[in-house]
Amino acid sequence: MRTRPAWAGRNYLLLTGATVIASLGSSGALIAAAFAVLAAGGSATDVGLVAAARTVPLVLFLLIGGAVADRLPRHRVMVAANALSCVSQGLFALLVLAGEPRLWQMALLAALGGTGQAFFAPASEGMVLASVSGEQAGRAFAVFRMGMNGANIGGTALGGALVAAVGPGWVLAIDSAAFALAGALRAFLDVSGVPVRAPGGGVLHDLRDGWREVASRPWLWAVVVQFSIVNAVVAAAEAVYGPLVAEQHLGGPGPWGLALAAFGAGTVGGALMMTRVRPHRLLLTGALCVFPLALPSAALAVPLPAGGLTAVMFGTGIAVEVFAVTWMTALHQEIPEEKFSRVSSYDWLGSLAVVPLATALAGPVQDLIGRTAALWGCSALIALLTAAVLCVPEVRRLTRRTKPEPAAGGAVSRAGATESHTAEAE
Repeated sequence: MRTRPAWAGRNYLLLTGATVIASLGSSGALIAAAFAVLAAGGSATDVGLVAAARTVPLVLFLLIGGAVADRLPRHRVMVAANALSCVSQGLFALLVLAGEPRLWQMALLAALGGTGQAFFAPASEGMVLASVSGEQAGRAFAVFRMGMNGANIGGTALGGALVAAVGPGWVLAIDSAAFALAGALRAFLDVSGVPVRAPGGGVLHDLRDGWREVASRPWLWAVVVQFSIVNAVVAAAEAVYGPLVAEQHLGGPGPWGLALAAFGAGTVGGALMMTRVRPHRLLLTGALCVFPLALPSAALAVPLPAGGLTAVMFGTGIAVEVFAVTWMTALHQEIPEEKFSRVSSYDWLGSLAVVPLATALAGPVQDLIGRTAALWGCSALIALLTAAVLCVPEVRRLTRRTKPEPAAGGAVSRAGATESHTAEAE
């Protein structure tokens, strides 16, 4: 008697379990790191510096991480990256528990964690995409993301409670242990069915080859360019303008936290919906679901009451998750397996590169044109970029291909089929 779906093979289950464990730890650790800086006498600027110390190496090393993951066995790259994150978070925990950690020490350890993530993310996406096949790939990705998003929500809530109860040092120690356990699970991945890759011409050659893969597909580079700006303005609205609007018009951090939680709940609901829905025009459906990302900025510009903002954020979370699953399914279908990680690294780079600049400029832009105008500008940019992407014929025409469903197993060979991608944030 079958106890699990055909698409839930051994590798898929290991990867999903490891992602849930790591996401639970990492979501709480983000809160713990900020409170560790404040407990050491740091200012809000110092909190930002430690956060930037993690982001900068993540952006700098992403492309190299993608090339490395397509040259070496991906599961080994993932385990090594998890080990680096385990060590960096463990040392961070020891410093905090010992008392009086210095700002440069915390920034250095955050940078090590960001470096690990730069190598982990492209390898992870390639491995997850190669772990599923056939017509049920979209459902598999939806379940994977539902587990990841649920773990992020639960980890944030649990992390905040634990920071208040036992202090940030112990939460960082739990995150270190979570990375160790996740890495141990990933060490058991079965790669016997992964095709052997021919030796390449060096990292620079692989980077150029990855760029050609992106540039040769208008639907791919159009969406990457779109989200380089969309993610940036969303980050500026949520990280800078949202808390200010909440403080002045909504009653403080409580309603804003509820709105963010509603967005997270929406992503879980969207993933659950995508386990049942299989749109034929993948990217057209996904692109249409990007338009709602303009709504939270507009709601803050009005501003809507807390209840209205929460409803908007919940609906936006659903729409974003529909896009995420259709995007993963399109990549799984169209990108050659041996180039997953390189393409993923360009996708990640586009998603992250402009975010620090946007958050840094959010304050000066507000001073120049006013917060309301800045928020309406964020909404307008998202809507205009999404409309522009819909003008790309390949975005409107790319359709889901149907294939016979293979038997459940570990790693999946391409053998004439096309595979694809996902993103795990740790």
